[in-house]
Amino acid sequence: MSGPVFAHHFDHSAFKGKVEVPIGVFVNGQWGTSADKNAKTIDVINPTTGETLVSIPEGMPADVDLAVKAAHKAFETTWGLNCDGPTRGKYLLKLATLIERDLDILASLEALDNGKTFTAAKAFDVTESAATFRYYGGWADKIEGKVLEVVPTKFVYTRHEPVGVCGQIIPWNFPLYMFSWKVAPALATGCTIVIKPSELTPLTAMYMTKLIKESGIPDGVVNVITGYGPTVGNAIASHPGVDKVAFTGSTPVGRKVMEEASKSNIKKVTLELGGKGANIIFDDCDFEEAVKYAAQGIFFNHGQTCCAGSRLFVQKGIYDKFIQRFQEATSRIKVGDPFDPDSYQGPQVSQVQYDRIMHYVECGKQEGAKVLHGGQRVGKAGFFIEPTVFGDVTSNMKIAREEIFGPVIVVTAFDTEEEVIAAANDTTYGLASGVFTQDLSRAHRVSALLKAGTVWVNCYNELHPQVPFGGFRESGIGRECGPYALENYTEIKAVQINLSAKCAMPI
Repeated sequence: MSGPVFAHHFDHSAFKGKVEVPIGVFVNGQWGTSADKNAKTIDVINPTTGETLVSIPEGMPADVDLAVKAAHKAFETTWGLNCDGPTRGKYLLKLATLIERDLDILASLEALDNGKTFTAAKAFDVTESAATFRYYGGWADKIEGKVLEVVPTKFVYTRHEPVGVCGQIIPWNFPLYMFSWKVAPALATGCTIVIKPSELTPLTAMYMTKLIKESGIPDGVVNVITGYGPTVGNAIASHPGVDKVAFTGSTPVGRKVMEEASKSNIKKVTLELGGKGANIIFDDCDFEEAVKYAAQGIFFNHGQTCCAGSRLFVQKGIYDKFIQRFQEATSRIKVGDPFDPDSYQGPQVSQVQYDRIMHYVECGKQEGAKVLHGGQRVGKAGFFIEPTVFGDVTSNMKIAREEIFGPVIVVTAFDTEEEVIAAANDTTYGLASGVFTQDLSRAHRVSALLKAGTVWVNCYNELHPQVPFGGFRESGIGRECGPYALENYTEIKAVQINLSAKCAMPI
């Protein structure tokens, strides 16, 4: 297969040679610059150094319009109802295999572009992305309706048909993983796609366009438009030719997506939004495992995780011992170069995100919270922040109520089960929570009472393509992953066939 016309050749030690990455908008199987002559370029910054990695063409609403037309044509001709489930499944399985083949390349691009460690990207992001495509490849020929018993003179059944053209907007914290969460179930059901990766982290989505071409998926089925939210994002959400929009990002932007989605037509909308996860440590927990998972719950992906366990509640009987041990564990986290095998935490994704996190750290200090560990910049270049632990936190503080989206955790002691459930639910969010206890009855009881879409028991921040993920309240609408995600991309049609009944209309 010949390479794309618009590409950048990365020459980094992690690649073991030069790697070609497309950098243009990808519409109808072709890479190019924007159709809008006023479009500029977007600098993609390496968060480890603060320097520009590459400049990519800026997508514009005109490109969204072309992409929607291409997606609609593909839906009506080569995909949708014209491509059977087993064939769609083969394409998805091929894509999973190609991702695994290029595991190191994709992990390196994530590390360069996002700042997450190469080790984490390889073991989790890329591996789980391949698993997601493989999982939905298995579902593609199993999307089926039901035969319904009504009366003997009728044969009634349901069909689950693809929605049509789907607009998808994904965030910067898990660029490839969120690409897989959005694209895989949509393709499995027969939908076509116009997707916008974050302008901060577009490289793995752009590399995936090469693999999509190589997999043989017909042109126009998947279209990728790089660009900014207020231009490309709004154009996708408001486009009359888009039948369904899926968004992952902050709650305020999610509200804007819902507003835009209602302007030109009534779209199906799913939103995976913010969180302020409560992680509850009871005094009968497996102590050492609880310490480790509490650290993973907040410091995984540098705290840039919507489901992060950023509010840690520890029962009073073990509070002092737990905090001491948690500080020790936190102090051993190495913050540094994402390509250093010993690094657990790389830089935050951008200067804007770095400044936002440090603003919250200062707010915590000013409101009277005690810094138990961290709270400072690491190094002079890039966007590195120490893992930060706050004690003496009250529920009215900004750091306890607002999503920080960084390596910052607030710790509070509690006495009773009833008290901690009320505290955990005292938030506008409802994405994820954790419970650590050896009491099976308590685990079930507390899990049922927590207002969250995911409750991890004796673990935290563990995700699987088979398990639904999404939130209550202001954490979103709908579910990603598992068979539940297929519902986002299908319409149910009832077909009633009259076998022998006579019309009762007295004409």
